[in-house]
This record gives sequence, structure tokens and C-alpha cells, in this order.
Amino acid sequence: MSNQPHPVYHFPSIRKLWKPAAATGAGGASLILWFEEIIVFVADFIGVILLTILGGLICLFDNFIFKSRIPRREDLQDTKNNGVKN
Repeated sequence: MSNQPHPVYHFPSIRKLWKPAAATGAGGASLILWFEEIIVFVADFIGVILLTILGGLICLFDNFIFKSRIPRREDLQDTKNNGVKN
């Protein structure tokens, strides 16, 4: 057996963020703030995506419900006079 320690594998995002977090302040506290900012950004992005999906669903609902109120070609034809002008 060798006495060499095995490397500890972290998530790639932690590997990218530990140096800027350590350089900006108190280590652990600043790392938590970085992750909090990332979570807030993702939550806002998900909200924008869901807002566009909801807007599309409302437009589809409006189209299907109120499509029956659009006059058809048969409704616009004059059926009483059969095209005779007075």
C-alpha cells in the first residue's frame, strides 16, 4: 500500500468558484453568498421561462374559447334578399 493520499474529487462548479470566493472575503461565508446569488439567478431565469409558457397557454385558451365569436362566411351572407338590391 502506498502512503500517498488519494485526490478528493469535487463538483466542477466548486472547483471553479473556490478561488474567487476565497479572494473576496471570509471563505465559507462568501462561498455561501456566491451560491445564493447563483440560486437567485436560476430562480429568476426559471420564472421568465414559466411566464412565457403561461402567456402562450393564455393565448391558446383565448383563441380556442373566443374563436366561436368570429363571424363565419355563412353569417355574413344576406339570406333574406338572396342578393337582390332594392
